[in-house]
Parts: sequence; C-alpha cells; structure tokens
Amino acid sequence: MNISHLTLDSHTLFNSQRPSFSFLRHTPRNVVVCSAKPVAPPSPPPKLTTAQSSDGRIGSLSQVSGVLGCQWGDEGKGKLVDILAQHFEIVARCQGGANAGHTIYNSEGKKFALHLVPSGILNEDTLCVIGNGVVVHLPGLFKEIDNLESNGVSCKGRILISDRAHLLFDFHQEVDGLREAELAKSFIGTTKRGIGPCYASKANRNGIRVSDLRHMDTFPQKLDVLLSDAASRFKDFKYGPEMLKEEVEKYKRFAERLEPFIADTVHVMNDAITQKKKILVEGGQATMLDIDFGTYPFVTSSSPSAGGICTGLGIAPRIVGDLIGVVKAYTTRVGSGPFPTEILGSGGDLLRFAGQEFGTTTGRPRRCGWLDIVALKYSCQINGFSSLNLTKLDVLSDLDEIKLGVSYKHADGTPIKSFPSDLRLLEQLEVEYETLPGWKSDISKIRNYSDLPNVARQYVERIEELVGVPIHYIGVGPGRDALIFK
Repeated sequence: MNISHLTLDSHTLFNSQRPSFSFLRHTPRNVVVCSAKPVAPPSPPPKLTTAQSSDGRIGSLSQVSGVLGCQWGDEGKGKLVDILAQHFEIVARCQGGANAGHTIYNSEGKKFALHLVPSGILNEDTLCVIGNGVVVHLPGLFKEIDNLESNGVSCKGRILISDRAHLLFDFHQEVDGLREAELAKSFIGTTKRGIGPCYASKANRNGIRVSDLRHMDTFPQKLDVLLSDAASRFKDFKYGPEMLKEEVEKYKRFAERLEPFIADTVHVMNDAITQKKKILVEGGQATMLDIDFGTYPFVTSSSPSAGGICTGLGIAPRIVGDLIGVVKAYTTRVGSGPFPTEILGSGGDLLRFAGQEFGTTTGRPRRCGWLDIVALKYSCQINGFSSLNLTKLDVLSDLDEIKLGVSYKHADGTPIKSFPSDLRLLEQLEVEYETLPGWKSDISKIRNYSDLPNVARQYVERIEELVGVPIHYIGVGPGRDALIFK
C-alpha cells in the first residue's frame, strides 16, 4: 500500500476500513529473526460468562493488592484499577505525580483523564488516598477535582492526601524545563511537570510537605529557601521578593481549601488493614522507569515497582499480596533512552495511530515497537506478579504477522542472560524475534476468551509460556466492558 496517501486519524483507523499493517513485517534495527516453534491451536477452554469470570478472578484477590506497570508506562493501568475498584473499599496512589496520566471511562462512555486523583474515583463507594510517596501540584489537583465535580463525580469526603506528601510548585516545573535545556542532546525527555526537581528537593531535605501548610508562620521562610536555591542554580530563573509574596498569598488560599482533604494516611491505611478493608494500590509510570531498576538515567524519579508500595504508603511488606502487572500487547515508551524492539519509520507511525499512542498528560507521541519479552520477564522478577493484564490486543488485529522479542545477544552472538543496566550495550545488542501469525479480524466485541481466534489465543499463551506468569485479564478496547477475563 502507499502510506503517503493514508490519513492517519482515529476515525480512519478504528472504522471497518482499517488500513493493512502488512508492511510492519520489515525487520527492526539490531534484529535476528527466527520463526516461532510450532504451536498446535489451543483447545477452547470451557466457556464462562464475563460475570462469572470477573467475580472469580477479582473475588480471589488478596486484601491488599496492587496494579503496576510492566514496561515504560502508558500500559492502561487506570482502566483495570477502575474496574477492580468496584470490589475494593480503598484505592491508593503510592508514588509519582501529575506525570502519571490514567485514562478511564464511566458507564456512559464518558472519558476522564486523571493525573493525581486515583482511578477509583468513579466508583462512588471508594475512598481514594494520595500517599506520602506522591508529589502533589495543588493547582493541578484542584483543577482535576473541579473537572470531576462539574461532571457529576463527587469528591467531597472521598479523597485523602497524606500530610507527609511533598508539594510540587510551579517553579519546580520551570526548573524542569531549564534542566532539560541544559542537558541539550542528552536530555532525559521528562514531561516537564516538575516531578524530578520536586523529588530532588525532597532528597535535599529542603522540600515542603503538605503538613507545612498548617504553619503559615514558617511557610514563607521555607519557600524562600527553595526559591533562592533554584535562583542560585539557574541563571535564567528570576526570583525576587514580589514572587515570594505572590506565592505565599496563593498558598494561603490553597491551604484553606486543602485542609478537609489532609490526613495522616499512614494511620488511615494501617487502621483499614486492621479492620480487614480491601485496599487496591495504583502505581504510576512503570518498572522500566524505576529510579533503580529502569533504563537509568532515562527514568522517573520515584519507585514505580513493588517496593514503592511500602515506602509510598507506610504499610508493611508482609501485608502486600497479589500484584497484577499491566503490559501492552506491544511496547511503547516516551522520551529518550534505549528501546531494543522499537519499530522505526512508517511502521512505528501507523502502529502509533492505530493504538492512539499519545500521552494522556502531555499529548506526546509515543515510540512503538514489538513486545519485549526480556524486559517483561525482568519486570516480573522484580515485582513478583501473580498475574498479568495484557492490554490493547485489539490494536494488533490488522497485522499479517506479529513478532515477539524473545532474547538478546551481543553483536558476536553471545547470549545476554538478563536485561542489562549498561545503556551502551542496550543500544548495540541484537534482538532475536519469534514470528507468529496475525488473526486479521476485529476482536473488540469479544468478551469470552474461547471466542478469540485461535491465533490470538496462541499469541496470548505464548507470552504466558515465555514469561511464566498467567494472563488473567485481556484488554480489547478502551471501554470499561472491553475486557476479557481468562
């Protein structure tokens, strides 16, 4: 096909005349291709209704369960959290900030883009907790709450914010941009939402916490220290007495509005655990962006892997039970950094538009590639996932064939046993692929696993076989009901 004449918009790509993806068969960079081992078509399992499957799966989850990203973020965690929240009394965010954008839909199909408020907010009986590990930008939070309220979603008495959470100021965002400009060609590719600079203030021990808003007698001095530090570091950051005065007055108003939301959430969470209430933890970003385990330095500034649950909420490790890893049926990432299975050129472009791969928070186009099994196995090892949620399987419906990046090799053919920390090695390694057939049919209306085409089930089960973790949830569209329980 001649893709130069193709209009890449969501209407074209999601109606019955979806363009063919046959040209995605080209080999990505640094590739060694092999065929998948022959797999007999799987026998259909006993057919269960969606209600039967969901009740069994969700009902068996532990008292404290978590939903975490497996890749570089944007996997679709918010949708699963929204669905599971109907069976949990508390949904809690443990880390990150407004750079974590989760898109969910209510029962009428209305779209909500959430950034700080946990994705359980659409379920009216759910208490939403923003834990101490989150950095909170109050103007953004209030805008989010106002938008929810104006669309009929009550937030009063349903959101608690940790008094230990750090405040993210507008100047942190300005510093974020100045820092990126300073790095020039080696920039990180942040969202410029001030997340890194705010966590840096926290680590420097001159950050300002939510509880400091209760002490306006000392707040101006603390803010002056922060602003003066930024001014001394960046010559283009302009700071003077008038700026401090304006910020203090603004935060006096914020403090009054925020007071009903502030709580000792460490006590709230542990008291809820004692009362046997069910708690669902919602992770932001994902394991491959973890400050310790991700592709450093092209990472976020918090711990979006399992360890961040305990440090970000103040709950004991022994309390945490089932963890569900969310993974796309392919791989995406935003910003800079190595991406071994990336599809370059027009193939990546078309996959991007078919999956609407643009950031919820920034609108940035995401880089797209084949599912990276090596990175997925690494993520599963770090987090100890009990099950996986495979999202956006429907996006692959028009492909003639699909590739799985199953292993890495050095340029000389020597196998690489695990996901390497060395970025130079990540950029130079070769990926060995397995090629599986596509199914060339729309699966977005399917709700039972046994109704999927045989080759689609073959793809799902091959991932399970390679990773060693069962896939219990399969996303086949953006809507709340577009989920298969396996």
